[in-house]
Amino acid sequence: MTAEEAQIEDLIRVGAVAGALGVSKDTLRRWERTGRVAFTRRGNQRYISSHDLSLLIRERGSTSHSSARNRLQGTILAVKKDGLMAQIEMACGPYRIVSLMSREAADELDLKPGDQAAAIVKSTAVIIETR
Repeated sequence: MTAEEAQIEDLIRVGAVAGALGVSKDTLRRWERTGRVAFTRRGNQRYISSHDLSLLIRERGSTSHSSARNRLQGTILAVKKDGLMAQIEMACGPYRIVSLMSREAADELDLKPGDQAAAIVKSTAVIIETR
């Protein structure tokens, strides 16, 4: 593989970038106009390097806002890490909340039993069952 081919493989199309950041393609175009992000153009397509996308994701993680309205304050009860995944158990008032996440995310949060945290619940489907 040539250096140019490797560089092309490193580029991510604007639609995938929008999905990764949780914004629209129009938002990315506005960011480009204001200088917040710079795209490489190949024909009519916009691309960004995976490295630059990684930087944007980190930036948004530290300053992003959420549309989730269901925030439950609670206490971490247990943290179980195994391979690629982690299970976090919380007590939020009378509710037991369990979150599955990547081990990397759990390591970054450095959660320990007894820590205070918020469980933010955003779901596209809610299933109700009776006994």
